[in-house]
Amino acid sequence: MSETAYTVTGMTCDHCVQAVSAEVAKLTGVTGVDVDLASGRVRVSHEQPLDDPAIRAAVEEAGYEVAP
Repeated sequence: MSETAYTVTGMTCDHCVQAVSAEVAKLTGVTGVDVDLASGRVRVSHEQPLDDPAIRAAVEEAGYEVAP
């Protein structure tokens, strides 16, 4: 299993964390999502290579952005 980290901007509350976690968790191959609200860090555990555009799209669907 591998882990990839992203920085997500715009999250301000637990609802934000839940929204991002739920959208990213829907992606194929994702086995876990850990969001640290204070830092904006999102760690995604996965069994196969992640599709970065799909991660970005999932975060945007939740209403936030992945930092460049």
